[in-house]
Amino acid sequence: MSAPLPNALRARFQHLIEEGLSGRAAALRLKLSPATGARWGLAIRRTGQARPTPQGRPRGKGKLDPHRSFLIELIDQDGDMAMPELAGALADATGVQAHPDAIGRFLRKLGFTYKKRHWSPPSGAAHG
Repeated sequence: MSAPLPNALRARFQHLIEEGLSGRAAALRLKLSPATGARWGLAIRRTGQARPTPQGRPRGKGKLDPHRSFLIELIDQDGDMAMPELAGALADATGVQAHPDAIGRFLRKLGFTYKKRHWSPPSGAAHG
């Protein structure tokens, strides 16, 4: 998704609206789409300015968020569960299908980490 258009452009658009141009005419003068002009014009009439709206998915509204406590409980019971095992347990218990990578990202956002065990060389006795 692209970034919102700059506030300077929005201020120029608002100035044209205040001079009496329609949203469509102001948009065409600034080389914007007529749809953008209509949206910004409506925002200016309603609130007095055309601010950029938040982009992206709202925080905490994902598919896994309602099952946060279930996943935490599973990890507390067995801290060595692999992500595919967590995905299978979630599907069996709740019917929610989630990719193991999505579960891993969700758990990292909750603060869970996985530390690999340190490698140690085999003992001298093993080399017969």
